[in-house]
Amino acid sequence: MAALGGPVSGPVRVLIVDDDPLVRGALSMILGGVPDLAVVGEATDGAEVPEAVAAYAPDVVLMDIRMPRVDGLAATEALRATADAPEVLVLTTFDADEQVLRALRAGASGFLLKDTPPAEIVAAVRRVAAGEATLSPAVTRKLIAHVTGSAPVPGPDPKRDRAVRLLDGLSEREREVAVLLGRGRTNAEISAELFMSVATVKAYVSRLLAKLDLNNRVQVALLVQDAGLV
Repeated sequence: MAALGGPVSGPVRVLIVDDDPLVRGALSMILGGVPDLAVVGEATDGAEVPEAVAAYAPDVVLMDIRMPRVDGLAATEALRATADAPEVLVLTTFDADEQVLRALRAGASGFLLKDTPPAEIVAAVRRVAAGEATLSPAVTRKLIAHVTGSAPVPGPDPKRDRAVRLLDGLSEREREVAVLLGRGRTNAEISAELFMSVATVKAYVSRLLAKLDLNNRVQVALLVQDAGLV
């Protein structure tokens, strides 16, 4: 398994978790034919994930959301709460599902639709193994739009208060970058808007993840939305 937050050396070890044998077979066929990826194991339910991760030491877990005993959401939350946890890509048939949002908040690095073309599945696994989120800015904007589509609940809001408190600890420049992430901007777009190099933007994003104790830029975007800044 890769060091926490670092790229994988050698073939990327993948664990597939899905209750549908056809889906598991298709993913195994797609990923098994790629030299730098290796399907090291399969599980049929979220309840099997802890034992499978211990046995196979995957770098990336492809996690179905809807499973009969322990769903992928609960399994992701439990897995990402452990030390040196593998990255998680959730599998779903919906691209703006509330459960997907909850999985991302729990620390999943992104999601794949089950009808994603094989080449894109391979690319997504590689990106996640390299420590990058797999959500394009367009998908990020769609997810944020999904969140903002719900009417705000009047009265105290612990989620909003926590988000405001965390973001108040940022410098002015870090906050500007965070807000632009919340608007679904790419690194290049942030670079142009704030008049800084793309390398500097990447450094700011890394700093934000460390200061906010988050896994990826999507979680930063959701935190900014929770605070009501976009």
